[in-house]
Parts: sequence; structure tokens; C-alpha cells
Amino acid sequence: MNWVLRPLFPTLLVFLGMIAALAAPVSNARAAAGASDWVSTDFADVRLVSAVSGTEGRDSVPLGLQFRLAEGWKVYWRAPGDAGFPPEVAWEGSENFGAALWQWPVPERFSLFGLETYGYHDEVVIPIRAALAEPGAPLALRADMNALACSDICVPLNANLALDIDAGPAEPTAFAQLIDRFRARVPQDLSGLGLDISSVSAVGSPAPHSLAVEINSSVPLVEPDVFPEARAGFAFGKPEVDFAPDRLSAVLTVPASVPEGGRLAEEKITLTLVDGDRFLERSMVVSAAGDGAERGRWAALAAILGIAFLGGLILNLMPCVLPVLSLKLVGAVKYGGADKVAIRTGFLASAAGILASFLLLAAGAIALKQAGLAVGWGIQFQQPLFLALMVTVLVLFAGNLAGLFEINLPQRLAALGLAGGEAGQGRLTGHFLTGAFATLLATPCSAPFLGTAVGFALSRGAAEILTVFAFMGLGLAAPYLLVAALPGVARALPRPGPWMIWFRRVLASALLATALWLLAVFIASSSAFDAALLAGLALLLTGALAWRARHEGAGRRIAGLAAILALAAVIGVGMQATARDGDATAATAGNAVDWRPFDRREIARLVSAEKTVLVDITADWCLTCKVNKSLVLENGAVAERIASGDILAMRADWTTPDPEIAEYLASFGRYGIPFNAVYGPAAPAGLALPELLSLEAVETAIREARG
Repeated sequence: MNWVLRPLFPTLLVFLGMIAALAAPVSNARAAAGASDWVSTDFADVRLVSAVSGTEGRDSVPLGLQFRLAEGWKVYWRAPGDAGFPPEVAWEGSENFGAALWQWPVPERFSLFGLETYGYHDEVVIPIRAALAEPGAPLALRADMNALACSDICVPLNANLALDIDAGPAEPTAFAQLIDRFRARVPQDLSGLGLDISSVSAVGSPAPHSLAVEINSSVPLVEPDVFPEARAGFAFGKPEVDFAPDRLSAVLTVPASVPEGGRLAEEKITLTLVDGDRFLERSMVVSAAGDGAERGRWAALAAILGIAFLGGLILNLMPCVLPVLSLKLVGAVKYGGADKVAIRTGFLASAAGILASFLLLAAGAIALKQAGLAVGWGIQFQQPLFLALMVTVLVLFAGNLAGLFEINLPQRLAALGLAGGEAGQGRLTGHFLTGAFATLLATPCSAPFLGTAVGFALSRGAAEILTVFAFMGLGLAAPYLLVAALPGVARALPRPGPWMIWFRRVLASALLATALWLLAVFIASSSAFDAALLAGLALLLTGALAWRARHEGAGRRIAGLAAILALAAVIGVGMQATARDGDATAATAGNAVDWRPFDRREIARLVSAEKTVLVDITADWCLTCKVNKSLVLENGAVAERIASGDILAMRADWTTPDPEIAEYLASFGRYGIPFNAVYGPAAPAGLALPELLSLEAVETAIREARG
């Protein structure tokens, strides 16, 4: 559309609508209890509703301005966009009315002829909290409401609404659930949503003319949208969305127009971010455009890479990596007096094994994220089959170090390496595999700084994951690279001799200790019987290989067959334990918390029996309820208390109107959710909890309820 004509277009729509409005009939339908009369037209109905029937004991009253719109018609949000204006109410003539606090549910975007407008269609209730000039006194509301309803044309909507609320008990009306359902759609700046705005900056050349809003999500984004608001003169268009490959982050670029003499940078704006049923509102200051913001991002990445390197370096000192370093130490002893080239190539090969393994882990993490599966540091150690194989491998390595048998690589693999030193101090393939094994055992360890680096990487795209994991690998490989750069360190070690036999046995003990630790982890995901069977099979496999190394002929063949059967049995035990662990996990996930149906009479009976009861009132449309569940009620200490029977949990669902639930909420002076209460011998009437729960608040209420 021509930019010269564009400002005239909304005015033209309104003018045509005013002509239509003159012919539109207006009628008043009979009021229900707790509501004003409907004011009805051909395109919209509007009325004022209250969540309570009286003002007794209250200093404010929860109201709702309800619109029912004909198909194809809409009313506007508080920031209407390129056209329109939001509903307004003049309260002149009201009695005992102090002030009104409007709470705007998240809007929808409407695009028409290049215009971007924001509002509501079908039905909306705009929650309004009316403060009382005199608490507890009757309230007489006289509302002169003006709005603009639009379809192909725009028509002014005027309504004179009257609602009287007496000074009687503040009992819930039939509209309490309706008002609260739309109040649950009012965006807030909450943690735990799994949706976040990481930054907003001015972008564009030669002069910044767009906003770049960077967002992150704990689950793949569906169809994100953002509604910016700024002071008069600023206007914003429809964003272009650039998703990361895993859709866990995105950049929304919003075109903007700026008033003469103004600029986006350093402007304070309010952003309303929406993605499906998740939404948040946050006030932010737009960062400066150009190289400054870019330098800031690079500086943040550089800091993370430094943390990743330091975390990898510290991994060398963690208990799970020390046994593998012992293998390298045995190899290093062999270098006593050896040629510098052999030393350098051997340690570089180990460093290459570490780096290659970290890049392989990064590739696996990227693949899992793309598939929408859970990703985490050391997640393979959650699998009993993997643990079973690792225990067996560690026992075999310990037997090898103790001199029970030798592990020889296949001839073709060995041929990939280069002999070095006087005694052929090992092939490069063996050194490479030592580095890979060190990486494998490092993954269950969480060294200082490591969690920060891994968390940053896994919340970003493929490039960041590969880069951060590569720097972690460089940190773990740093000691190897140091020896490669200073081979004189290894040459200064004593030459091999009889003392190495005892040294190898000490290191074998370290490997066995690591195997026992992994066996303890295995028990946690299976059973003590499975763990004992696994340990026996690992020792049987080691014994079979030791027997095979000392015998020829039939005895050698029988020992080899026994080793194969033992290894197959190890795999079988691991697979069986994995299956059982999966069944248990599924059962636990399906029954994370044992919620009983809500029953007020049952609460009284349980409290009389000295029980502690936690009540949760929730609904499918309540976003804050879901946050409370994920952060507090169904996670951590509270869930453990419920699972152990320490406290009993009851839940009521208010997704659809239920007078019993509304009356229960009203008994606490509440007319909306989320709502939680704790009952106990010292609090038979119940202790109401704050709307946004914390573990501390729940634990404190439990202690007080028990007395």
C-alpha cells in the first residue's frame, strides 16, 4: 500500500463504520446475577461481570469486561497496532469506586492490506480489578464504555453498563471461573515457562530500523510472535522468524518506524512474546546497534570457550579420568630415554583421540537435539547396558595391567600405527584409543565450570555445540599436548625395569576401584543380584582370557569359547536391566505424584487422623499452574514427600466451571487460580500459599500445619 495513503485508511474504515452504526440496532438483554445487562448490536455484545456477589471483607472487586463478537469481527488490545483503539471506560457516576487496574490477555495478530493490528475475536473477557474507596461498602458501577469493533469496516461500539454489588458476603458468582480463565491468559515475566527473551537490539543499515529479539526455549518453538510496545511515535510490523536448526532458539526481526529525532537504541520497550500456550511480558532497553552488540556476543562466546577449556583441563583431576591417565602413565614410563619424535607422536595421537571423541559426542548431541530427544552430559551412563559393558572393559584392562594376559590389537589396526623408539613403544592406534577411552570415562564427571559450558552449548545451535565441545576436548588433552611440546619430560622418566611390574599392579587396582564405582551406579538402575551376576561374569571373562593366554590346543579353544559366552551373558544382563529400568521409568513418569481427587470432607477426616494434606487447584488453561507443577509440586523435595506418604496430595480441576471449587476458593478470599493450601493438625482450616510457589513457602506451610 502507498505509504502516503496508508495513514488515511483506518480513518476511512471508521467513517464507513459510523454510517453503518447509525442503522445498527442496540438492545439490552436481561442481566444475570453478578452481571450488568447485555448491550447488543448486530456485530457485538458487551457487558460487565463480577467474580463476587458482595464486598464484605474486601478492598477490591474482580471484574471482567466481556465481549461476544460476531464472526469476522474483532476488538483491539491495549496497543492496537497500525489502526484502531482499545476499549475504554469512563466511570463517572460510580459510587465507592476508587480506581481500575486493567489486565490484558495476550492478543492475536491480524494482517490486512499491509496493516498489522492486535486484538481479540469471538469472545474475550478483559479482567479489571476495581479498588474500593471504602472497603466492605456497597459498590455501584456506572461504566460508559467505548470501543472500536472492526471487520471489513470499523464501527464504534458504545455501551452504558450498570452493575451494583451490595455489602453482603463475597460469594463467588457464576462468572468467577470465566474471569479467571482469561486472567490466566494475561502474560507475566515468570521463570519456569521454558520460554525466555535473551536480548533485544537495534539492527539495520545504514541506520537501525528493526528490532532483533533473540529468544530461547526448552522445547522446540512452534510459531513464535512478539508484540513490541514503545512510547508514542514508534510503530512495529510483523516479525520475520529465523529458527535455529533445533528450533530451541530463534531471532525475531521486527520492522519499526521511528518518530522524527528518535532512535531505537536505548529506547525502553515492553515485549509480549507468545508461542502457542506459552507467553511472557518483559520490559527491556534496546541495546545499541552495530558492532557493539556483535562484539558483546563474541565476548560472551569467548568467555564460554575459556570456561569450556578450563572445565576440560580440570577433568584430568577427576576420579573417573585418573584410572585412564594411569594407562597413559604406563605408556609414558616406556618412553624413558626414548627418541623425542616417538614421544611427541605418541602423545599427539592420544590428544587426537580425545579431540575426535569430543567432536563425536558433539555430533551425537546435535543428532539427538534434531530428533527432539533429551540431551545431557554423560547421559549414556544412565543406560544399564552401557554400564555393564564399561564395568567389563575396566576389569579386562585391570587384568591386562596386572599381567594376566595381553590385549593385542588386530594386525590391520596395529598396522595403522607407526613403531617408535627402541622397543617399539606402542603404535599410534593404541595411543589414539587411549585418548578416546579417557573421553568416554570423563563423561560422567562434572568438573567445575563444565556444567556452565555444556549448558550453554546444548541451548544453542550446531556450530556452538561443536566449538564448545572442541574446546573442552582441548582442555582434557592439554597435558598430552604439553608433553608433546616438551618431550624431555617423558625422556627424564626412569627406564623400564622390574619395578614396573609393581607399578602396573597399583594402577590395575585403580581401574578395579573405578569398576566397583560403576558397579554401584549399575545397582541403582537394576538390582544387587544383577550387579553380583555382572561382576561374576566380568571376572569369568578375565579368567578365561588369562587361561587362554597360558594354554595351547583344546584348553585354549575352550577358554576362548568361555570368554565369548561370558561376554554374551554380560550383554544379556545389561539388556535385561535396561528393559526393567525403562519400565520403571515409564511407571514413575506416569505416576510422578499420586494426586487424590479433591474432597473437602476427606480433608477434614485426614486432618483428624493427624495427616498433612496438600491441595492443588489447577486447570488446563492456567499457565502459572503448570509452572508451579514443573518447578515445585511435581519435582524435587515436594514430590519425594508425596511419594513417601509423608504428605497426602489432593487435586481439583477447574478447567470447566465448577461451583464447588468456586465456593472453596471463595472460602479463602480467592476467586482465581493457581491456588494451593496445606492442612494439618495445627492448621485444620488450611494455610493458603502464594500464587507463585517456591519450595521454601511449601516447606514452611507444612511445618506450620504440623505444629
